Amino acid sequence: MFDHIGFRVRDLHASRRFYEAVAASVGLQVIDNSDTSFLIIRSTDARIPFVWVGTEEPKFWKPGHRVSNSPIHLAFSARSTADVDAFHKAALQAGGTDNGKPAPRGPEEAHYYGAYVLDPDGNNIEAGFRGAA
Repeated sequence: MFDHIGFRVRDLHASRRFYEAVAASVGLQVIDNSDTSFLIIRSTDARIPFVWVGTEEPKFWKPGHRVSNSPIHLAFSARSTADVDAFHKAALQAGGTDNGKPAPRGPEEAHYYGAYVLDPDGNNIEAGFRGAA
């Protein structure tokens, strides 16, 4: 559905530590992009779509653009309910804050199991599995 998305963070080291932990738990990878950014990808063979995370101001920003004052919401697809549980645990161990323990979410017929954590910048990061548990 998308080619890539990106967002800025305050502390690249803290964010990298957090996103390496949560990415691994849902079968993704974190790779270097520049001295001030990294990418979250499916694999080195499948780099698109990707999530760009960095501290630099994007070149396409115009004067007056600024970092959002509102947190973002980013949801990763998990391969199983066990991956959602692993995501939540890894996120907390990597400095995340619980924002919703792993549990069934939404209407029962949606068959969705998800967990929410806040990253080091307060963004709501989710992992969810769709399917019968």
